[in-house]
Formats: sequence, structure tokens, C-alpha cells
Amino acid sequence: MKAINTIRDSANIGLGILSAAFGLKGFLLSSHFIDGGATGVSMLISDITLIPISILIFVINVPFLWIGYRKLGLWFAIKSTVAIALLSLCLAVVQFPDVTHDKLLTAVFGGVFIGTGSGLAMRGGAVLDGTEIAAVLVSKKTQLLKVSDFILLLNVLIFGVAASVLGVEPAMYSILTYMAAAKMIDFLLNGIEQYSGVTVISTKSDAIRRAITVTLGRGVTIYQGKSGYGKDGHVNDPRDIVFTVATRLEIPSLKQTILRIDPKAFIVQQSIDDTTGGLLKRKKLH
Repeated sequence: MKAINTIRDSANIGLGILSAAFGLKGFLLSSHFIDGGATGVSMLISDITLIPISILIFVINVPFLWIGYRKLGLWFAIKSTVAIALLSLCLAVVQFPDVTHDKLLTAVFGGVFIGTGSGLAMRGGAVLDGTEIAAVLVSKKTQLLKVSDFILLLNVLIFGVAASVLGVEPAMYSILTYMAAAKMIDFLLNGIEQYSGVTVISTKSDAIRRAITVTLGRGVTIYQGKSGYGKDGHVNDPRDIVFTVATRLEIPSLKQTILRIDPKAFIVQQSIDDTTGGLLKRKKLH
């Protein structure tokens, strides 16, 4: 099993490297568009100084790889270092055709291939851009910035500099590239069936539990809680709290089922980035 996982991870990282390199050399570099993160910084510096991007991508990621080694472990750092080194080598050696000169197609599909490459590498346990390592570290140090906030602020700075160096139009197309890449990464990591967590607080929790498990075929977790202050006026009244996970497409029918049982039910919904184990797939209903 360990050998199979290693082969699968290596295949994901290898395909990710080829996809990212194709997105860069087949689309973005000839049009002087950039991506976000460390890759975008490398492309921007390469445009200004004419230093090969294959060198810059590795050099700029070295500090992030060191942080990854300190915070995430040696194996992660080794895989990421090898992945970024192979990406640099691929950019230096492999020749890719310049697919199109259409600016819109270049921005969108360049982002799609780069995002696909980054997403596949992440699924293999490595990164092709070390910015997210720094983002995780900053988010742990301060309560003001989440990982996504740090990445957004960094990219705003990068694209602001790009607007002054490359021009406003290339910078705007570069933002479109970044958005396409981000969507592809999200799709590869979370899949088309994005899950949402639903917490239900109701005096009719047992009926709601039966409806979710029997009618909808979903698993639930029951918490023991007490009411604090509500319209029913019962303070410290013990009640069961129902928690379940469902896809976004199932949320409307789930809410309708709950509110049909208890129109006064308090429903809290939150997005879930990842799930492991548990009853995530629907059981067959007989």
C-alpha cells in the first residue's frame, strides 16, 4: 500500500510539473502575463532583469522550502524541493509550442494549466509555489489574517507592481490568470461535490435526526447542549444538537426537511474545506 501511495503521489507531482510548465511556456511567458505568488514574482523579475525564469522560480522558493522544512517536516520539504527543481529544469529544457496569441485565451487557459499543475502537486503532497507555506505561518502568528487573506494581500501587491511595470492591461489579464488557476486548484482539491456542515438546534432533534438518517440517507453526529436564551424562554433547557455534512446540491432539500419538522429550528451552515472518513456518501435508501 505504501508503494502504491508513493507511485500515485509521484505521478500526481510529475503530471503537475508538466501541466504547470505548459501553462507558463505555452501561454503566459510569450504574452508577458504573470501568475500570483512566488511564480508571479519570478515572472515579474524575469521580465525586468531578463534572468531566466527557470533559475528564479527555484531561487525565490528556497526560503519558503526552508520554512516548510521547519514547520511541516523533512519529507514534505524534500518532495517540494524536488518538484520545484524539476519544474525549473522542465522550463529550461523542454520546448512547448506557443499555443495562441489571443490574450483572453492565453490568460484563461494559462491559469487553468498552472492551477491544474499546482493542484496535482498538492494532491501528491508537495507544492510548486511556496507562498502558501508562508501564508500558513503568518496566519498562525496573527489572528488578523487568515491564509486566504495573506495570499490575497500578497497578490494585490504583486499585481499592483505588475500594473506599473508591465502596464495596466497585462496586469488585468494576469489577475484573470490567477483567478482561473485558483479555481482549478480548488476544484482538484475539493472536487465538484463541495461539502457543507449543517448544525441544527431544535426541540425536535430526534425527529430531525431520523429524517436525515432514514429519509435523506445521511450520517449525523449528536451533541449534548443546553439552551442559553431563546424565544421559547427556556434557559439551560437540555437538548440535542444535530450535526451533518451534505453537498451543496443537497442543502435546499435538507433545510426543507428540517423546517417541515420544526419551523423554529435554528440552522447554521458552514463551508468545509476537507473531510476524511465518516458517512459522506449517501446510503442506499430502500
